[in-house]
Amino acid sequence: MPGAGIRAAITSADVTAALPPISVAAAYRLRLKRRRCLWRAFRARHHLQKVADHTARIRPEDILVVVVLRNEVARLPWFLRHYRALGAGHFLIVDNGSDDGSLALLQREAQAGDISLWTCADSYRDSRFGLDWSGWLLMHYGHRHWCLTVDVDELLVYPGMAEHDLPQLTARLDARGQAGFGALMLDLFAKGALGSQAQVPGQDPTEVLGWFDPAPYRATRQAPQGNLWLQGGTRDRVFFGDAPEHAPTLNKLPLMRWHWRYAYTNSTHALLPRALNALYDGPGGDAPSGVLLHTKFLPDVLATSARERQRRQHFHDPELFQPYYDHLASAPDLWHPQALRYQGPEQLATLGLCTALDWAAPGAAGA
Repeated sequence: MPGAGIRAAITSADVTAALPPISVAAAYRLRLKRRRCLWRAFRARHHLQKVADHTARIRPEDILVVVVLRNEVARLPWFLRHYRALGAGHFLIVDNGSDDGSLALLQREAQAGDISLWTCADSYRDSRFGLDWSGWLLMHYGHRHWCLTVDVDELLVYPGMAEHDLPQLTARLDARGQAGFGALMLDLFAKGALGSQAQVPGQDPTEVLGWFDPAPYRATRQAPQGNLWLQGGTRDRVFFGDAPEHAPTLNKLPLMRWHWRYAYTNSTHALLPRALNALYDGPGGDAPSGVLLHTKFLPDVLATSARERQRRQHFHDPELFQPYYDHLASAPDLWHPQALRYQGPEQLATLGLCTALDWAAPGAAGA
């Protein structure tokens, strides 16, 4: 495995664990921004309609999975299976107007008692792309819990997960005094024209999307918030070669020991208070981290993208992404000779795409 060569292709600039200082005025503006985010989340509670409420069953030690979704019936069965197997304690889910059977599926699954479910018909874009809704759930239910905020097309993996589940991972992070766990969002894809593959309902998506780009990735820190800005990989290579500055942001801080004063400001790419962004230093960094396997490119992607293009709910400036949708609609083959077949999180750690915890260190859970 060409690990050393691949590591060399992961470049960074000004990516350090300690964030550089900012002015008093900039710090004050960030404080106001955080307060606005919290106020929006608090107001958003009035827009969530309760469908199944099992939150009374949440235990103090439960890890909460927070999700906002729309039309994910193809991914939901494996998504729930994946996180239940990892030891998630409770799911807090907002369905934003699904019409593909997702809501009915979730209502059935909620009978197990580990899912609380709300619906909301409001604009996803106007809710800060769902952050107002998930923000309220985090504020109200997530305080002092470890909370994993993910999309249904994101499956968290990390080195050692076969022996150490999420409760053991978070216990180890607690022992280290580490309040969060970052991850690279890694696009998975298949060989052949996009959308031409077969998928059995409930199937592990990595059986359909077996390949990924090991490199190149590039990272820097953004001022003033200090959040990492990580780009590269498949969508950068295929869809944004002529405009790499518009390529998707791949860094996330999805798993956090939550406090009600925290606020996500751009999906889970960035957080306030500002110092929390130092918890993830990207591929090849020193901080323990994982990978979010991104299963966007399952066979339904062409139909889904066509609908989302018409809804115009997923980008601040949808016009900038019309060429992306045009290219996507042409059903390109994302595979190329430098792609690697996905073999598991230990492979990703060897490639420098995530950093393993020292499970044998004193205080390691399950060691």
